[in-house]
Amino acid sequence: MRRAAVPVLVSALALTAAACGKAGDDNDSDSGSSSGSGNKSIGLLLPDSVTTRYEQFDKPLFEAKVKELCSDCSVSYANAGADAAKQAQQVSTMVTKGVKVIAISAQDSAAIKSSIDAAVKKGVKVIAYDRLAQGPVSAYVSFDNEKVGQLQGQALLDSLGSKATPKAKVVMINGDDADPNAALFKKGAHSVLDGKVDIAYEQSGLWKDSIAAQKMKAAITQLGAKNIAGVYAANDGMAGGIATTLKGAGISGIPLTGQDAELAGIQRIVAGTQSSTVYKAFKPEADAAAQLAVNLVEGKSIDDLATTTMTNGSGNKVPSQLLTPVSVTVKNINDTVVKDKLYTVDQICTSAYAAACKKAGLQ
Repeated sequence: MRRAAVPVLVSALALTAAACGKAGDDNDSDSGSSSGSGNKSIGLLLPDSVTTRYEQFDKPLFEAKVKELCSDCSVSYANAGADAAKQAQQVSTMVTKGVKVIAISAQDSAAIKSSIDAAVKKGVKVIAYDRLAQGPVSAYVSFDNEKVGQLQGQALLDSLGSKATPKAKVVMINGDDADPNAALFKKGAHSVLDGKVDIAYEQSGLWKDSIAAQKMKAAITQLGAKNIAGVYAANDGMAGGIATTLKGAGISGIPLTGQDAELAGIQRIVAGTQSSTVYKAFKPEADAAAQLAVNLVEGKSIDDLATTTMTNGSGNKVPSQLLTPVSVTVKNINDTVVKDKLYTVDQICTSAYAAACKKAGLQ
């Protein structure tokens, strides 16, 4: 949801490089030439383990790129397990270790501000990764997140086709308000959907499949199963919970959006229980963050990397690098996540999805 996006191709089309385990996991690790101490030490702090992307993709991609760019750099890692207080302590621990640069995807962008303030006062440079944290951060790398919401909204309208009328009742399940990206996704989606359909029920699912499922059940009770034309889900994790609720209520054949191009989301798209997702290629985002981190730890300029500016919630103007997201439907799975080798056809087309994959041309 932004402007001045830096385009990154998905292979020839969009980006190359938009969430793991269980909430509450606290995974700490060190890699590189030292355990986080020294003049070229970098910290990576990710927000949760329920979104599969973070530890499955972001962490290893970031670490690999840092190693490629700087053989004598080290990376210390921790996951907040969806706990803002834990992440604040992790920032403090990184500073105590002597880390010089911290790349952080904030669990709560406002709550982390005081920790970032304290780290910067100690001379630490902070990169906001994927989510724009408050405080005096040195750089921000993410996707055009308002555009993500626009893509989601348009995909919903496209799936509705002639049924997209101002009277068509749509359920909207947004992300966690503590995540600044959630507001951008929501803004982008509303900019496309408002006036085209009736957003008859709108709630936050807190990025949790169980909460999203509960909200979907409440929406069905309030609106009636036969009266729901489509569902906007802000990410694939929540879409999974919603899809289960829809099936239990005997609702099928209606559009359901998502985001992150999770494997389960792609499989639901193949099976027809989810209509779209948004692919935010992880590699270019992780690579961009790693390049920023290495430049900052080596005292180099980032002007040619962060070519636009975003203003965070505390009013700080932050040099930013924004990448371009891509909408994924059953028609372009081959040309996006498969072509980019995010997943193989074999990974997508397990026995449960074999027939659907054949019908979709995934073989």
